[in-house]
Amino acid sequence: MIVAPLAVLMVAPFIYMVATSLRDGSGAYPQALQALPFSRFLLNSVLLAGCAALGQVLTSATAAYAFARLRFPGRDRVFLAFLSVLIMPAVVLLVPRFLIIDAMGWVDTYAGLISTELVSVWGIFFLRQCFLSLPRDLEDAARLDGAGEWTIFWHVILPLAKPALATLALLTFVDQWKNFLWPLVTTRSLEMQVMEVGLARFHGLYPSNWPYQLAVAVTATLPLLIVFIAAQRYVSRGVPLPASRS
Repeated sequence: MIVAPLAVLMVAPFIYMVATSLRDGSGAYPQALQALPFSRFLLNSVLLAGCAALGQVLTSATAAYAFARLRFPGRDRVFLAFLSVLIMPAVVLLVPRFLIIDAMGWVDTYAGLISTELVSVWGIFFLRQCFLSLPRDLEDAARLDGAGEWTIFWHVILPLAKPALATLALLTFVDQWKNFLWPLVTTRSLEMQVMEVGLARFHGLYPSNWPYQLAVAVTATLPLLIVFIAAQRYVSRGVPLPASRS
């Protein structure tokens, strides 16, 4: 009984946004989207979010496997050192990150925009908890058959962890799609800007034209809606249960 009203309450802002964007007919969409190169903004956002999602899944999975399954001196201390990064506000790392890409000549390039987003401490923690919850029977059987760690990682662990990997990819894609501060700092030209920065620029051009602004907002939201619909069956199975330490 409560779910339906809550669902309507959650969907109502999106319905209002679509209805307002269509207030004067569908003409607001082509006119608004031609005011700035939004097709290029969308492409840049897709590249940033897609590359970051793929990169974070790969780096988080390999690091998480090491922390969850391998035994090496100082493993727990190194993991705690990784977790300590989570208490630091992201804005604190903004200037050091920019200085690094500036020294490498990557300002206003895809390399500078994407490279610093390929590793996620939270992603490592998330997948480590998932790997700890997986049974060891298949790993032990693979080791008895002579499989090495990389074989076990690629052919045993990753297939079992597909829901968690898909969940991390989805959350990373959404987080990078709405990323505003880092693209604003690291890009200079109009052609390198992402959708969130383009929306802010468009707001300055048409501050009182709500159909135009919401037409662009609907366009920016549609890729996320498509990704959510495609990945929703994985999300409900992707959150790992608490597991004991190994």
